[in-house]
Amino acid sequence: MKKVLVVDDETDIAEVVKQGLELQGIQVDAFNDPQKALQNGFQLYREIMKRDDSTKVLFITAFEESPEEFKKAFPELDTHRFMKKPFTISKLKDRIMQGIVVKGPRQETPED
Repeated sequence: MKKVLVVDDETDIAEVVKQGLELQGIQVDAFNDPQKALQNGFQLYREIMKRDDSTKVLFITAFEESPEEFKKAFPELDTHRFMKKPFTISKLKDRIMQGIVVKGPRQETPED
C-alpha cells in the first residue's frame, strides 16, 4: 500500500485530499500546521532529502508560476515535482500510483 504525507496550510484542503486518497486505498498522514511543515514546502523538502533522498515528493501549488519558473528558482527540483491547483483526487492518485513523482534530487522520470 502506498503511504503519502499531505502538508497544506489550509485545513480543509488537507482533509479533502486525505479523505479522497484514503477512498482510493492510499494510506495518508496529513498536517496543516506550517510549523510542522517547517514553514514552507521547499524547506520541508530539503529536510526530507537530508534524511532519505529516495523519498518521493510532489509539490501541489496555487501559485501562478509555471513549473519552468519554479525550476529557475529551485534548480535542484525537476518540473515533474509540481502539480497546479485546482486538481482532482483522481489525477493526484494517478501521479502517485504511476510513479511520476520522482525520487531524490534531480533524477528524471521515464517520460523524459
